[in-house]
Amino acid sequence: MLDSKGFDSWSGTYDQNVRETDESGRYPFAGYDAVLDEIARPLAARPEKGNLLDIGFGTAVLTERLYRAGYTVYGQDFSPKMAALAREKMPGAKLFTGDFTAGLVPELMAARYDAVIATYSLHHLDSRQKVDFLRALLPLINTGGALYIGDVAFRTRAELEACRTAEGDRWDPDEYYFVYDELRKEFPALTFTPFSGCAGLLSLQK
Repeated sequence: MLDSKGFDSWSGTYDQNVRETDESGRYPFAGYDAVLDEIARPLAARPEKGNLLDIGFGTAVLTERLYRAGYTVYGQDFSPKMAALAREKMPGAKLFTGDFTAGLVPELMAARYDAVIATYSLHHLDSRQKVDFLRALLPLINTGGALYIGDVAFRTRAELEACRTAEGDRWDPDEYYFVYDELRKEFPALTFTPFSGCAGLLSLQK
Protein backbone atom coordinates (compact mmCIF):
# COMPACT_ATOMS: atom_id res chain seq x y z
CA MET A 1 0.00 0.00 0.00
CA LEU A 2 1.38 3.39 -0.97
CA ASP A 3 2.09 5.97 1.70
CA SER A 4 1.87 9.74 1.25
CA LYS A 5 5.30 9.87 -0.42
CA GLY A 6 4.22 7.17 -2.83
CA PHE A 7 1.15 9.15 -3.83
CA ASP A 8 3.28 12.30 -4.11
CA SER A 9 5.46 10.46 -6.63
CA TRP A 10 2.40 9.14 -8.49
CA SER A 11 0.57 12.48 -8.55
CA GLY A 12 1.89 13.59 -11.96
CA THR A 13 0.66 10.50 -13.84
CA TYR A 14 -2.13 9.31 -11.53
CA ASP A 15 -5.06 10.54 -13.63
CA GLN A 16 -3.62 9.13 -16.84
CA ASN A 17 -2.85 5.75 -15.25
CA VAL A 18 -6.34 5.49 -13.79
CA ARG A 19 -7.96 6.42 -17.10
CA GLU A 20 -5.92 3.86 -19.03
CA THR A 21 -6.73 1.11 -16.54
CA ASP A 22 -10.44 2.00 -16.60
CA GLU A 23 -10.56 2.03 -20.39
CA SER A 24 -8.89 -1.37 -20.53
CA GLY A 25 -11.41 -2.81 -18.06
CA ARG A 26 -8.70 -3.96 -15.69
CA TYR A 27 -8.53 -4.15 -11.90
CA PRO A 28 -8.43 -2.01 -9.87
CA PHE A 29 -9.92 0.91 -11.81
CA ALA A 30 -12.40 -0.76 -14.17
CA GLY A 31 -15.63 1.21 -13.79
CA TYR A 32 -13.90 4.26 -12.27
CA ASP A 33 -15.49 6.91 -14.52
CA ALA A 34 -18.92 5.32 -14.23
CA VAL A 35 -18.72 5.37 -10.44
CA LEU A 36 -17.68 9.02 -10.37
CA ASP A 37 -20.44 9.98 -12.82
CA GLU A 38 -23.02 8.22 -10.68
CA ILE A 39 -21.95 10.32 -7.70
CA ALA A 40 -21.58 13.62 -9.56
CA ARG A 41 -24.82 13.69 -11.57
CA PRO A 42 -27.39 13.68 -8.76
CA LEU A 43 -25.32 15.99 -6.57
CA ALA A 44 -24.75 18.51 -9.37
CA ALA A 45 -28.47 18.42 -10.20
CA ARG A 46 -29.59 19.45 -6.71
CA PRO A 47 -31.18 22.90 -6.85
CA GLU A 48 -29.51 23.93 -3.60
CA LYS A 49 -25.82 23.30 -3.14
CA GLY A 50 -24.36 23.16 0.36
CA ASN A 51 -21.25 21.86 2.05
CA LEU A 52 -19.51 18.83 0.60
CA LEU A 53 -16.71 16.82 2.21
CA ASP A 54 -14.34 14.75 0.07
CA ILE A 55 -12.20 12.24 1.97
CA GLY A 56 -9.08 11.43 0.00
CA PHE A 57 -9.78 13.96 -2.76
CA GLY A 58 -6.56 13.22 -4.66
CA THR A 59 -6.24 15.34 -7.80
CA ALA A 60 -9.89 16.47 -7.48
CA VAL A 61 -11.14 14.70 -10.61
CA LEU A 62 -14.58 14.36 -9.03
CA THR A 63 -14.58 17.19 -6.53
CA GLU A 64 -13.76 19.87 -9.10
CA ARG A 65 -17.00 19.06 -10.92
CA LEU A 66 -18.99 19.61 -7.74
CA TYR A 67 -16.97 22.70 -6.79
CA ARG A 68 -17.85 24.23 -10.17
CA ALA A 69 -21.48 23.19 -9.67
CA GLY A 70 -21.61 25.44 -6.62
CA TYR A 71 -20.74 23.33 -3.59
CA THR A 72 -18.59 24.63 -0.77
CA VAL A 73 -15.93 21.95 -0.83
CA TYR A 74 -14.04 20.65 2.19
CA GLY A 75 -11.52 17.84 2.00
CA GLN A 76 -8.62 15.91 3.46
CA ASP A 77 -5.88 14.00 1.66
CA PHE A 78 -2.54 12.70 2.88
CA SER A 79 -0.55 13.60 -0.25
CA PRO A 80 0.78 17.18 -0.21
CA LYS A 81 1.45 17.10 -3.95
CA MET A 82 -2.05 15.91 -4.80
CA ALA A 83 -3.46 18.53 -2.45
CA ALA A 84 -1.46 21.19 -4.28
CA LEU A 85 -2.92 20.07 -7.62
CA ALA A 86 -6.42 20.13 -6.12
CA ARG A 87 -5.94 23.64 -4.73
CA GLU A 88 -5.04 24.90 -8.20
CA LYS A 89 -8.35 23.57 -9.52
CA MET A 90 -10.41 24.69 -6.51
CA PRO A 91 -8.83 27.82 -5.02
CA GLY A 92 -11.83 28.49 -2.79
CA ALA A 93 -12.01 24.99 -1.31
CA LYS A 94 -11.12 24.28 2.31
CA LEU A 95 -8.55 21.53 1.86
CA PHE A 96 -6.39 19.95 4.53
CA THR A 97 -3.44 17.58 4.43
CA GLY A 98 -3.42 14.70 6.86
CA ASP A 99 -3.76 10.93 7.16
CA PHE A 100 -7.48 10.26 7.61
CA THR A 101 -6.73 6.76 8.93
CA ALA A 102 -5.89 8.64 12.12
CA GLY A 103 -9.13 10.63 11.85
CA LEU A 104 -10.26 13.86 10.25
CA VAL A 105 -8.57 17.11 11.20
CA PRO A 106 -10.45 19.15 13.84
CA GLU A 107 -11.53 21.79 11.32
CA LEU A 108 -13.43 19.16 9.32
CA MET A 109 -14.95 17.55 12.39
CA ALA A 110 -16.34 20.94 13.39
CA ALA A 111 -18.28 21.46 10.14
CA ARG A 112 -21.51 19.86 8.89
CA TYR A 113 -22.13 18.56 5.38
CA ASP A 114 -24.92 17.98 2.91
CA ALA A 115 -22.88 15.29 1.18
CA VAL A 116 -19.80 13.28 2.05
CA ILE A 117 -17.90 11.45 -0.69
CA ALA A 118 -14.94 9.09 -0.63
CA THR A 119 -13.68 7.59 -3.88
CA TYR A 120 -10.89 5.02 -3.97
CA SER A 121 -9.61 6.08 -0.57
CA LEU A 122 -11.26 4.13 2.24
CA HIS A 123 -9.68 0.83 1.18
CA HIS A 124 -6.76 1.99 3.31
CA LEU A 125 -8.91 1.12 6.36
CA ASP A 126 -9.45 -2.45 7.49
CA SER A 127 -12.97 -3.78 8.12
CA ARG A 128 -13.18 -2.66 11.75
CA GLN A 129 -11.66 0.72 10.98
CA LYS A 130 -14.18 1.25 8.17
CA VAL A 131 -17.09 0.72 10.55
CA ASP A 132 -15.64 3.02 13.19
CA PHE A 133 -14.78 5.69 10.63
CA LEU A 134 -18.25 5.65 9.06
CA ARG A 135 -19.92 5.80 12.47
CA ALA A 136 -17.87 8.92 13.22
CA LEU A 137 -18.83 10.45 9.87
CA LEU A 138 -22.60 10.01 10.03
CA PRO A 139 -23.21 12.67 12.74
CA LEU A 140 -21.46 15.20 10.47
CA ILE A 141 -24.06 14.76 7.71
CA ASN A 142 -27.12 17.02 7.75
CA THR A 143 -30.59 15.50 7.67
CA GLY A 144 -31.45 14.85 4.04
CA GLY A 145 -27.79 14.50 3.14
CA ALA A 146 -25.96 11.42 1.95
CA LEU A 147 -22.73 9.46 2.04
CA TYR A 148 -21.29 8.13 -1.22
CA ILE A 149 -18.38 5.66 -1.33
CA GLY A 150 -17.00 4.68 -4.72
CA ASP A 151 -14.25 2.09 -4.55
CA VAL A 152 -13.08 -1.39 -5.31
CA ALA A 153 -16.09 -3.16 -3.84
CA PHE A 154 -17.95 -6.45 -4.05
CA ARG A 155 -21.40 -7.63 -3.09
CA THR A 156 -20.15 -10.79 -1.39
CA ARG A 157 -16.93 -12.19 -0.01
CA ALA A 158 -17.12 -14.92 -2.69
CA GLU A 159 -17.04 -12.26 -5.43
CA LEU A 160 -13.99 -10.65 -3.84
CA GLU A 161 -12.17 -13.99 -3.63
CA ALA A 162 -13.01 -14.76 -7.27
CA CYS A 163 -11.51 -11.43 -8.32
CA ARG A 164 -8.44 -12.04 -6.15
CA THR A 165 -7.90 -15.42 -7.84
CA ALA A 166 -8.41 -14.00 -11.32
CA GLU A 167 -5.97 -11.13 -10.78
CA GLY A 168 -3.21 -13.23 -9.27
CA ASP A 169 -0.04 -11.19 -8.78
CA ARG A 170 -1.84 -7.98 -9.80
CA TRP A 171 -3.98 -8.12 -6.65
CA ASP A 172 -2.87 -5.70 -3.93
CA PRO A 173 -2.76 -7.68 -0.65
CA ASP A 174 -2.22 -4.52 1.42
CA GLU A 175 -5.60 -2.95 0.61
CA TYR A 176 -8.90 -3.76 2.30
CA TYR A 177 -11.80 -3.77 -0.13
CA PHE A 178 -15.47 -3.32 0.62
CA VAL A 179 -17.83 -6.30 0.90
CA TYR A 180 -21.38 -4.99 0.86
CA ASP A 181 -23.09 -7.98 2.48
CA GLU A 182 -20.77 -7.67 5.46
CA LEU A 183 -20.88 -3.89 5.85
CA ARG A 184 -24.67 -3.62 5.67
CA LYS A 185 -24.91 -5.67 8.87
CA GLU A 186 -23.57 -2.55 10.58
CA PHE A 187 -25.45 -0.09 8.33
CA PRO A 188 -28.76 -1.67 7.24
CA ALA A 189 -29.77 1.35 5.11
CA LEU A 190 -26.63 1.04 2.97
CA THR A 191 -27.21 0.35 -0.75
CA PHE A 192 -24.81 -1.04 -3.36
CA THR A 193 -24.59 -0.59 -7.12
CA PRO A 194 -21.87 -2.49 -9.04
CA PHE A 195 -20.23 -0.90 -12.09
CA SER A 196 -17.68 -3.54 -13.06
CA GLY A 197 -16.29 -6.78 -11.75
CA CYS A 198 -14.31 -4.84 -9.16
CA ALA A 199 -16.00 -1.45 -8.69
CA GLY A 200 -19.15 -0.34 -6.98
CA LEU A 201 -20.94 2.53 -5.31
CA LEU A 202 -22.10 2.29 -1.69
CA SER A 203 -24.64 4.92 -0.69
CA LEU A 204 -26.30 5.86 2.57
CA GLN A 205 -29.05 8.47 2.75
CA LYS A 206 -29.57 10.23 6.04
